[in-house]
Amino acid sequence: MFADLDYSHPDVEADVKAWGKWILKEIPGLKGFRLDACQHFSERFTNQWIGELREDYGEDVFVVGECWSPNVDVLTKWLGNLGHPCSLYDSPLVYNFSKASKTPSADLRKIFDNTLVAADSWRAVTCVMNHDTQPGQTVETPVEGFFKPLAYSLILLRRDGYPCVFYGDLYGMKGENPEAPACGGQLSSIMLARKLYAYGNQDDYWDDKNCLGFVRRGTSDKPDGLACIMSNTGPAEKQMHVGKDHKGEVWTDILGWAQGEVTIDDEGNGKFQCPGTSVGIWVNKAAKDRDMFERKFDADIYKV
Repeated sequence: MFADLDYSHPDVEADVKAWGKWILKEIPGLKGFRLDACQHFSERFTNQWIGELREDYGEDVFVVGECWSPNVDVLTKWLGNLGHPCSLYDSPLVYNFSKASKTPSADLRKIFDNTLVAADSWRAVTCVMNHDTQPGQTVETPVEGFFKPLAYSLILLRRDGYPCVFYGDLYGMKGENPEAPACGGQLSSIMLARKLYAYGNQDDYWDDKNCLGFVRRGTSDKPDGLACIMSNTGPAEKQMHVGKDHKGEVWTDILGWAQGEVTIDDEGNGKFQCPGTSVGIWVNKAAKDRDMFERKFDADIYKV
């Protein structure tokens, strides 16, 4: 795009390094950087730049690169060439979401095959859509609307990866390719479920290719946990073990899509339902902060 920078020139190197330190100092609370199209410029310089920033501002300066490719080997090779830890957007996962959303009765158990989050979960920033993959953009990779609640539940509620929510999915999009907010306007509720309940060990129930389930068992300070069930072919039910500590509790779907209640039995099991081609996110209805799902959307309460 006629804006190439010569990172072999010492003045260019010095200026960009100085800019990185200046912007961190100038903007209190700035925590990290996104490197656009990072595979198209010097890995040597990128490595030096990250190293100097962290030397001056701490190892917790977060850096995520956009190395867009459907091939996970391209991503792991780029990461392997850096001496400093860095993350990448999991572009192969976006392609998997798109393909699964367009394939009738797709095998959901393969959704993480050949993805960065499966190969290196600590360096994977997972997403469903971004400004380049949205309709009408350079690498348009459409994910059908019915599938977005499944996709966002998979990146927001599971243990692995650093999830990134697309502004256009949360608030909707205008312009030549308008779209309403994703997940029937419930994306903010899935985000809140992550903040409140997606903690602790994870047990997977992936015995059915069209109906996935998983449980987050909670921790000592976040004990409530959750049970998630999803289907891409229609209504489904799955028994899952949430733990004997929850026996007698009554769980409901925080999205309100699945009706009814589930009482956890003496063994810690419950039969959880998925309402059609969709997702159910089940939590103890007496869990801490359940009332927050009844409030009007407030961006501050969804911060993680």
